[in-house]
Amino acid sequence: MRLAILDDDRELCAQVASIMRSAGHACFEFHSGEALRRALRRESYDLLILDWELPDLSGVELLAWARANLPSPPPVIMLTARSDDGDIVKGLDIGADDYVTKPVQTAVLKARVDALLRRSYGATGAPRVETFGDHQFDPMAMTVTVRGKTVDVTAKEFGLALLLFRNLNRPLSRAHIMESVWGRNPDIPSRTLDAHVSQIRSRLFLRPEHGLRLASVYSFGYRLERLESRPGDA
Repeated sequence: MRLAILDDDRELCAQVASIMRSAGHACFEFHSGEALRRALRRESYDLLILDWELPDLSGVELLAWARANLPSPPPVIMLTARSDDGDIVKGLDIGADDYVTKPVQTAVLKARVDALLRRSYGATGAPRVETFGDHQFDPMAMTVTVRGKTVDVTAKEFGLALLLFRNLNRPLSRAHIMESVWGRNPDIPSRTLDAHVSQIRSRLFLRPEHGLRLASVYSFGYRLERLESRPGDA
């Protein structure tokens, strides 16, 4: 998972990132609220870990901005030295999903992050068949079935399609997709992603007449949308 961590205390920010990297997550560190807000306009993350108080834009203010401006805001954990119940309730009321108090305890942070990711994206573990309407994905066999018929796809096309279906209606940045499907810092042409998108759009019938739309998001990435009604439906 891609985690954005915001704290103006660089040492603490690095500590939190180290804890999360040891748990297998990709972490991106930010030391000002404005820097993270700029990043959120062009990138997508699976979870935000926000310090409550910052000199320029507080975590609470950034949380409110994300809830108001992002089409599919990611879940949020607040980092806070505050222990007053009223302050914590305020953060939760604005839209935070959970909080962790400082000083950060490794076991507590890992447990809270794991629990929130499970609630938000489902449990991880042994591969299992996943069904999304007419589309069924079998990670063990690396096969996709559409309306009962198996469609031939490559391993990368399978990974790309499953990522998009797992994030249905959520815009994903190009960097997020590339990292998830090809790994961190992939040495491939940028057009590779576009070619794979075109292939799965055709092979898996990801078009409005089939109730789905795989569309580019200008200067950002791609989004797979389920349409409420298909063209021509009564």
